[in-house]
Amino acid sequence: MRKAAAFLAAILGIGTLSVAVAQTTQPSLVPTPRIQAAPAPIPPQTPPAEGAAPLTADDVNAWLDGFIPISIARADIPGAVVVVVKDGQVLTERGYGYSNVDKKTKVDPKTTLFRPGSISKLFTWTALMQQVEQGKVDLNSDVNKYIDFKIPPYKGKPVTVLNLMTHTPGFEEQVKDLITLGEKTQVPYDTLLKRWVPTRIYAPGTIPAYSNYGASLAGYIVQRTSGEPFDAYLEHHIFNPLGMQHSTFRQPLPANLKPLMSEGYVSGKDKPYGFEFVNSSPAGALSATGDDMAKFMIAHLQNGQYNGQSILQPQTAQLMHSRANSPFPAGDGMAHGFYETNINGLHVIAHGGDTVAFHSDLHLFLDKGVGIFVSFNSAGKEGAAQPLRDALFSNFADR
Repeated sequence: MRKAAAFLAAILGIGTLSVAVAQTTQPSLVPTPRIQAAPAPIPPQTPPAEGAAPLTADDVNAWLDGFIPISIARADIPGAVVVVVKDGQVLTERGYGYSNVDKKTKVDPKTTLFRPGSISKLFTWTALMQQVEQGKVDLNSDVNKYIDFKIPPYKGKPVTVLNLMTHTPGFEEQVKDLITLGEKTQVPYDTLLKRWVPTRIYAPGTIPAYSNYGASLAGYIVQRTSGEPFDAYLEHHIFNPLGMQHSTFRQPLPANLKPLMSEGYVSGKDKPYGFEFVNSSPAGALSATGDDMAKFMIAHLQNGQYNGQSILQPQTAQLMHSRANSPFPAGDGMAHGFYETNINGLHVIAHGGDTVAFHSDLHLFLDKGVGIFVSFNSAGKEGAAQPLRDALFSNFADR
């Protein structure tokens, strides 16, 4: 059963692309600006629906407390965390259910660690954009310029750094060793990169095809151009500046964080699944609290600034948030690492994440200064976590 579950999670790519990206077969690329360029225009806005609720802590808490507990109980999901930020502050952060069923340990949004899966990629892309900002990486350059092994061209066309960010390098995907259980099964991500270079299926920059390999390769570029191990780089240049004291990409967990980790569960089973080693670590290895995810959301909503610290210059953050390609003209597009989930006339960028046990979403309403993060520690009965995530997002947007 574990092998089957791991295979399923790997097929999902430790995350989901937007419907627009996933379903398209004929994307039309738009020219990508350099770092100095202005961001793409925000889609036209429409006024909020008549009677929309004011976004206050009391209102959101009442809504969440009426929505989440009964939903996770019906779905056989032990625990969840939800965080909402607004105007540079935490509006609310709520823990529901249990992080450990046997011990009846309640989820605490400030101290309970969840595994956000492919939302981890946003940290990798942020780190990569820091290297772009410093002039160490050019988004339009061949990735081979930055690594010590070879990614062959496809019919003479090389993979660029931007292709990695938009999931258009044309790589096939594999599931072997993507997620494993137990420290003995762990494979260092750079070893995994060099052990197998994906077969090229599409020409770079043409067909979106979700690539954990590509995101891991981006992490390796950060490691090479910065001169720091990837895990340490994130600690020094993202986690520490933002005060994210309960976040790490390290596997196994550091001793001070291990007791705070929520167990993950397969629906219908009381026994914890076990700590998942995401061997393509830059693509999905993050462990973090809801409170720490709030700090990351605020930093991006404030164009790289948080509590007097800067993880990106405003023009870099604006470029990262802007559209990089349009899979088809009428749908949502890909930003630089984020993907769009525009709704109700609002400009929204996002990322989802799935391991075997944990299922999460992060959405940033750029024109409203609002962000929402949710994570569940089980897929729930018949995969109920996915429609629950969708309902949470759409209902929140409607409010």
